Amino acid sequence: MEKRKLRINGHSHLLPYPEQIPQFMQDKGIFWVDKDRKFMLQKDWNRPITDSSFFLNEKLEWMQRNKIDHAVVLNLSQLYGNGLRVDEMKQALRFQNDFNAKVQRENPSKFTCGFVVHPGFVRGACWEIERCVEELGMRLLCLPTHYMDTIGTWRCIFDEENEPIFELANKYNLAVEIHPYDGEKFIKLENTSWRFHLIWMLAQCADAYHFLTLNGYQDKYPNMRTCFAHGGQLAQINLGRRIQGFDGRPDLFEGKSHPRKAVGHKNIFFDTLVHDTGGLELLLRNQGSKQVLMGLDDPYPLGEMESEKQSSYPGKILDLAMERQIITETERDAIWEDNVIQWLCGDDQDAKDKLVKRILG
Repeated sequence: MEKRKLRINGHSHLLPYPEQIPQFMQDKGIFWVDKDRKFMLQKDWNRPITDSSFFLNEKLEWMQRNKIDHAVVLNLSQLYGNGLRVDEMKQALRFQNDFNAKVQRENPSKFTCGFVVHPGFVRGACWEIERCVEELGMRLLCLPTHYMDTIGTWRCIFDEENEPIFELANKYNLAVEIHPYDGEKFIKLENTSWRFHLIWMLAQCADAYHFLTLNGYQDKYPNMRTCFAHGGQLAQINLGRRIQGFDGRPDLFEGKSHPRKAVGHKNIFFDTLVHDTGGLELLLRNQGSKQVLMGLDDPYPLGEMESEKQSSYPGKILDLAMERQIITETERDAIWEDNVIQWLCGDDQDAKDKLVKRILG
């Protein structure tokens, strides 16, 4: 009997219900959700909750309705902890990680959840990685593209100071998710017309990809598999410029790895969330279909959600790519299942078998 093809969403988000968020989070202005579940809030910031599937029970109903077998839940970008006092940051991140661990533990067939650390405090980040892996059974490390260090300087996640984090990710055979946020805090432009979500977040991903590949971390840490959110979209169109820059000014790249070495590398993945088949085709042409995995970014409005205006639904971009002969049926099925599993588990066949067994219940 032929095995059923799984549909696994490699990029999802989940909000705690208001009553699950500790009071100190609201008292300190770190993060909370109003009791009517209409807004997520921080001090001097709020954002409307645009879909009921931001919450667990409603998410499960949404997944069933859209025939999604399993979802990879990332951390909330609002909980990267940048700019918080050390104790507040530790408490906030620990809350996020414990919440995600509970979701995974109580819904093993439906969710694989990530955990987050703050790279500005490397030793503490390593302790938290050990706790999340060894005590909570989590295997997905979520990192921001950029973070604020202890003296208030913004840095790229793939700064060499963070190598102890990558060494641990390599030791534990972890999947790593790289996700952008906080651009308005260090890019000195007025926050208008959603420019930081529509343009600068993609540039942040391209910047992080630039330094991952220049440092050759995809080879230096062979058991660490990195996925870039939103298709690493500007990194795809920017590839030729980076190659020409490297070749044209070798004096600026002494000791660095050539960008060509990373193209299509088995340890670097990208999700499908590029919003159009032209962008998807470029991603596939650059990196190869095996390095692309399904990412819906649900339930955010920039995710692949049900939308009458866009005649959209979860999985539409792959269906369109099939119609336009950009991908084959085999490639589509792999993007939904095999490639997500490969990112999460690597070459550990036992881990793959356990994950599939967990999904199938």
